[in-house]
Amino acid sequence: MSKVVYEGWMVRYGRRKIGRSFIHMRYFVLEHRLLAYYKKKPQDNVVPLKTLLIDGNCRVEDRGLKTHHGHMVYVLSIYNKKEKYHRLTMAAFNIQEALIWKEKIESVIDQHQESQAVNGNKYQSFEYKSGMDNGRKSSSSDHESQFSAAEDEDDSRHSLMRRTTIGNGPPESVFDWTKELDTDLANQSTNNQAFSRKHWRLLQCQNGLRIFEELIEVDFLPKSCSRAMKAVGVVEATCEEIFELVMSMDATRFEWDCTFQYGSLVEEVDGHTAILYHRLQLDWLSMLVWPRDLCYVRYWRRNDDGSYVVLFQSRQHENCGPQPGFVRAHIESGGFNISPMKPHHGRPRTQVQHLTQIDLKGWGVNYISSFQQHCLLQMLNSVAGLREYFSQSDERAAAPRIPVMVNMTSASVSSKKSEKLYGSSVHKRSMSLDQITSSNKNVSMMDDYSDEDEDFQVPDQEVLPPSLDSEVKKSASEEELADNIDLSIFSGNLRRDDHEKARHCWNISDGNNFRVRSRTFCYDKSKIPAGKHLMDLVAVDWFKDSKRMDHVARRPGCTAQVASEKGLFSLVINVQVPGSTHYSMVFYYVTKKLIPGSLLQRFVDGDDEFRNSRLKLIPSVPKGSWIVRQSVGSTPCLLGKAVDCNYVRGNNYLEIDVDIGSSTVANGVLGLVIGVMTTLVVDMAFLVQANSAEELPERLIGAVRVSHIELSAAVVPKLDPDPSDLPKS
Repeated sequence: MSKVVYEGWMVRYGRRKIGRSFIHMRYFVLEHRLLAYYKKKPQDNVVPLKTLLIDGNCRVEDRGLKTHHGHMVYVLSIYNKKEKYHRLTMAAFNIQEALIWKEKIESVIDQHQESQAVNGNKYQSFEYKSGMDNGRKSSSSDHESQFSAAEDEDDSRHSLMRRTTIGNGPPESVFDWTKELDTDLANQSTNNQAFSRKHWRLLQCQNGLRIFEELIEVDFLPKSCSRAMKAVGVVEATCEEIFELVMSMDATRFEWDCTFQYGSLVEEVDGHTAILYHRLQLDWLSMLVWPRDLCYVRYWRRNDDGSYVVLFQSRQHENCGPQPGFVRAHIESGGFNISPMKPHHGRPRTQVQHLTQIDLKGWGVNYISSFQQHCLLQMLNSVAGLREYFSQSDERAAAPRIPVMVNMTSASVSSKKSEKLYGSSVHKRSMSLDQITSSNKNVSMMDDYSDEDEDFQVPDQEVLPPSLDSEVKKSASEEELADNIDLSIFSGNLRRDDHEKARHCWNISDGNNFRVRSRTFCYDKSKIPAGKHLMDLVAVDWFKDSKRMDHVARRPGCTAQVASEKGLFSLVINVQVPGSTHYSMVFYYVTKKLIPGSLLQRFVDGDDEFRNSRLKLIPSVPKGSWIVRQSVGSTPCLLGKAVDCNYVRGNNYLEIDVDIGSSTVANGVLGLVIGVMTTLVVDMAFLVQANSAEELPERLIGAVRVSHIELSAAVVPKLDPDPSDLPKS
């Protein structure tokens, strides 16, 4: 076996002959003359699933972003020009990893090309001209890289750079404002200029940004014609990190773009072009002015210098007509130009330009001149949001996955089918994760058909290493067992109330509010909304006493005892709050029975060391003061490592007594919380941490929301002496 140049987990990606897409995790290995992939990390003389010989005639095509089940992946296709139909397609959940593979493969190709040149033989050219002679060379995302005669005629050109992507270039209607910028820069023979002085003037400096306004050589500009404006700022992050945020249309966008309300994918044209629907959140007299939305084409490319260009232009689409309650704004031109700069003190720096030329439509534009400019400045401030997003972290986190996109077209089709099958229902604006996933089942992505290792897969199966099949089957069984439990037989002294403004009560918190480790966490550190709980929360008790209350499940007639009499299994979580008066909030989770061999069963029947290393809490404070929300946070915590946990295994139940007072840090946070409990809404999710591929994905034991708890309403329980505490005779 020759020396390995690079290896690691990547996504095997393509489309079956029936037209359905597939995606699987595979272990790719790049050697000096061979690229191969396996179902798992190879050992000894394992035969690969597929191989591709690497020589100087090989190409690496950058196929851009593709959508699968709502997730976006960055696709590379490697093939040999002499064997055009023998190719290997791979993808990554983040652009950084895809670009590393692209660089490694191209370096191997270059070595073969150089060695052959020494022997007097010449390889074919790797690329054709881009046709852009304006200074900066763009990648071939501006051209279709198909197998054509034009490529063969290009064999004698040796000075051309290798450009490796297949986008068709921006649609004719989309104005590429970055070309004018590059032309001006080339004519001025200057570097790192943010704008062309010929067309722009500085309007103001705001939030560390320079805001420019387009200079138009006319005496009078009608109100219906808007001037282009752009913001220029420096962000301490790599181009790839910023690009992935700019392309996002999920919850992460709320953290840096104050004008974002909702976004979805209408149509995927190719790997570089898509039609998007976008709702704006503008704060200018929102009680009087109708909200705005957009339907536009978005095109992107990566230039040879590592910069990214993202272009916007409004577009009409049959599946994205006018929406009730919204005014459809019109983007005349816009987008982002993300360019690398020299690092500063070891930290990467990137110049971000955000241009917007938009007609917001409606009466506000015609009658109030400040409306347009105020909204434009609000949109341009997203560059400052990007800067602050990255500057507030000293550590560089793992490369993020390219974010989820909701498919608007498929979602509407799915909802219509649902109405026909199950009857009419009220259509909710916000889609759950399950709806998003099901709405993207039929997305077709590329022209590669399946090879031998995918022929027996179920169509549209999620990314799932073979070792995880049994876990999925167990999860389905666990869901079945959680159903059909008569909840009316259980009661606690704290009432359940599902009303949003209810006080001193509890209700079930939606599992999708919490993010847990996905099936592929071992490979890409990704997390997903948790979804359905494994157990049902059937009752909550709120106790107080002069001493700490341990083993509360021994009380005759309590929920755990009732469940045991019915043959059900209970998990009792007793959160103990110390003080001059001791409090306990007790949660009773019930299921029909434990699945033998499941992670939950191993936790229940395991030793205390195993339990302490696995019991995890995910907290959240949806409503409360800022200082409390910051103190509690939302970071998952291994309870057994943070505080003392005592485990009591009884007849058909396990009680976990969580002593908050055993931790100095937890006591400090508790001091802030206890005095303002009546003002707080607190979410808590409990789960068993998954540490191996066989245990993934993680599943919540259960989640609860407690609202505006009154200390005075706690009840003193009647606890018989614990037999284990009695002196032995």
